[in-house]
Amino acid sequence: MKQLFIASLCLCFFSAQLKAQPKKSGAIQFESTFDPAAMAAANGIKLSDEALARMPKSSVTNFELLFNATNASYVPVDEQEDSNNSGGGNGAGPGPGMGGGMRFGGFGGGNKEYYYSFADHKLTEVFDLNDTTFFMQDKLGEFPRVAFGPDQGVPEVEYIKSDEVRKILGFTCNKVVVKTKVKRRIMDEDKEITDQTTVWYTDDLGFDFSPNPALWSSGAVLAIEGKATHMFAKSIEYRKVSLKDVSLPKKGTVITQDEFHEKMEQRRKLMRANRNNAKGQVRAITIN
Repeated sequence: MKQLFIASLCLCFFSAQLKAQPKKSGAIQFESTFDPAAMAAANGIKLSDEALARMPKSSVTNFELLFNATNASYVPVDEQEDSNNSGGGNGAGPGPGMGGGMRFGGFGGGNKEYYYSFADHKLTEVFDLNDTTFFMQDKLGEFPRVAFGPDQGVPEVEYIKSDEVRKILGFTCNKVVVKTKVKRRIMDEDKEITDQTTVWYTDDLGFDFSPNPALWSSGAVLAIEGKATHMFAKSIEYRKVSLKDVSLPKKGTVITQDEFHEKMEQRRKLMRANRNNAKGQVRAITIN
């Protein structure tokens, strides 16, 4: 009888331990809402009434984070809409983060994918350019230099932690405010643009992740609130996720940040040349 009692206690103890441990495999659905007019205003760009009338008031893009014990993938899903029913384009405009027209993290457009390797803290961005799939290494919490053109500086970033907490999908999330200051040349005028974004992250999932890799580097970010973009995790499902689903595609060309920066500079030069064409003829832009 005594042995049976001890065995029962042990079973209860191990069951409690199992329940306390975070589940290591599943899918989280994210939704990103983007207001292009608010983004333009936040970046010091004044739009005409005609441009505002043509512009959708908001657009929505959905993303999915698949994760297991070692890896994760973050990709857009084919459900997007905007308030003018125009098809959404890139969905949430800059994607799941902050910054208009800037390429930091998922904010470069809806067609990018991100792959995380937890053991070595590697983050790889996968994107298509001129019918070629590229793999480029990124870092959590870092604004890549290639995000900015010759008329833009890299932002000064300040992280302000808060004691405020919020429950998201049952996880306790901590608040951090990200303040940025950047100098830009807009319409031949030098301006200093300041911005503030609120990030909610949790340590309960046991890995580091952010829908916008430039914002935050510790814990898993489940919500981002900016002037023009609101992004949040809306559901979670625990299930088996194969390594194939969270690993890089088999085919792709590795590109460095500097190489990509050079390609973008070439692209900008060709675009400027097209605009300055006296006859107004549009030439095809091809970057190899």
